[in-house]
Amino acid sequence: MKKSEINSIEVAQLAGVSRSTVSRVVNNYANVPIETKEKVMKAIKELNYFPNVSAQMLAGKKSRTIGLFMVSSGEVSVDVLTNMMIVSVIEKASDYDYYVLTYIIRDTTDKATINNVKEIFYQRRIDGGIFIGTEHYEPFVEELIQEGFIIGVFDQEHPESTTGNRIVANFNNELGMKQATDYLIGLGHREIGVINGNIKRLSGERKYEGFMQAMELNSLVVNPSWVVAADFTDEAGYKAMKQLLEHEEPLPTAFIAANDSIAFGAIRALREQNIQVPEDISVIGFDDHVLSEKHSPPLTTVKVDFKRLFKQLMNVLIAKIEKPTDEIRQVSVDCSLVIRESCLRKQ
Repeated sequence: MKKSEINSIEVAQLAGVSRSTVSRVVNNYANVPIETKEKVMKAIKELNYFPNVSAQMLAGKKSRTIGLFMVSSGEVSVDVLTNMMIVSVIEKASDYDYYVLTYIIRDTTDKATINNVKEIFYQRRIDGGIFIGTEHYEPFVEELIQEGFIIGVFDQEHPESTTGNRIVANFNNELGMKQATDYLIGLGHREIGVINGNIKRLSGERKYEGFMQAMELNSLVVNPSWVVAADFTDEAGYKAMKQLLEHEEPLPTAFIAANDSIAFGAIRALREQNIQVPEDISVIGFDDHVLSEKHSPPLTTVKVDFKRLFKQLMNVLIAKIEKPTDEIRQVSVDCSLVIRESCLRKQ
């Protein structure tokens, strides 16, 4: 008999008990005699019987599955940092004997897509979810939190009114940008520009704020022309820098990019105009991308430990699933400057 055809009736017949007894054994009821339980477990083993997951959910058992939802309009497979996040979640879930269901959200305004995400929660196919790449305020995520589902969100912060089922995880982005700015100032740079990421995401907003605060603390004026809008991608960095160069206005002596991918693209655009890094312009990135050390020139950057952050987030998420509490939890990891060869002292 095929495994897919095995059900509790066959188990009951082999064990010589009723179907309801099999159900009580599978769901670990305390009022089943030991001898009866042993007979049922022996039959289950002989038949390779696996209880129906939906039935177990109706019985109130956990699915032992975490939902991982990535918001991305591009190719996730080619992004090294995104893959690092995914693997970190899967590894930690496996340590706890949990599965990971992954889902890529291409468009948060598409009602069919969002309904699919909601169904995964409402059908109890997962015990909790992690969202990566959302904007700072995402209505459908807020709705799921209000419904009581256990949600971990990367790159958000707790609102004024929150509950114990919301877990936020962030890097200290302001500190990282201040470190980068102070380093350039220490090298003698006074004319410093910034290439922003997506300002609708918390990290984009906080990095820009950190840069502006550092400039103000050092009594340096920020030229609005050197505040460049982009997104967190290589192509966005390239296009943003190319557009700036087309204006043929004076350039700063240094740029700080909101992540390393932006820095890679910006450096490529500068080279096309025979502007060399770091001889003509110094550039600092953010994240310490796996390719940053191998880049030409090796990129000075702000290192963030994605693996550590997501493992901590998973620890808190699964602890909440195993033993729900009203305790407000958040995960925060500091940043550190990594000095390489993309910056020179201002002559």
